[in-house]
Amino acid sequence: MGSFAPHETTRPTFLTVPGLGGSGPSHWQTLWEGSRPGTIRADLGMWHTPHRNSWVTRLDLAIRQAEAPVILVAHSLGCLAVAWWAELSPQPYGWPVAGALLVAPADVDRAGVQDELRGFAPSPHTPLPFPSIVVASSDDPWITPDRAHSLAANWGSHFVEVGDQGHINAASGLGMWPEGQELLDRIAAATIDGSGRTRTPGDAHAVLRRSGAAPVIADAATEPFATIAPPAIRFGTAAGR
Repeated sequence: MGSFAPHETTRPTFLTVPGLGGSGPSHWQTLWEGSRPGTIRADLGMWHTPHRNSWVTRLDLAIRQAEAPVILVAHSLGCLAVAWWAELSPQPYGWPVAGALLVAPADVDRAGVQDELRGFAPSPHTPLPFPSIVVASSDDPWITPDRAHSLAANWGSHFVEVGDQGHINAASGLGMWPEGQELLDRIAAATIDGSGRTRTPGDAHAVLRRSGAAPVIADAATEPFATIAPPAIRFGTAAGR
């Protein structure tokens, strides 16, 4: 992968990383791109016929072209692209990628996995070099909460279960997904301190553990699995990606 030169800014770029098939106009990633300042999409190409090395290379290019610090906002198979990029990236902790929100990661290791996903197996086990949150649904048809929690533990991520929200995609009826935006704000706060410096891993984890408007977060690397109570409004399940 390429080398990175820091930019003189502390305002993050939010780089969305869709999964198989991309994210359509009603997907929360697309809605955030149109309404949240500094949010752009990583064009990985080959959305319906993904190739791991191609996706990782395109993601690396998008990160290097973005204004650092970068916060990745990945969904489904996009989470695996992020994990593989981190596996192959030489970056120091927190720069240029300062954090990541990893939503409904695809389980590429399960028996009978689709051909389109099999090329991303096995899932990387290396801890990510930036603070991150893995978000899972209790009724996701593409990954169980236990498996999502296991991925979070491997990646050193905090873990959030949001109740019955399917694959946490457009079919889930989330709209702008305010709950997800609160989690993204939590990650942004965990990346840079008040003086514009990158937080240490310990400080970043402390910020992610703080109570607030966002759901309760379990540290998957150190705490036992805990089911998070679903929000008051239950959304429909999703069968697609």
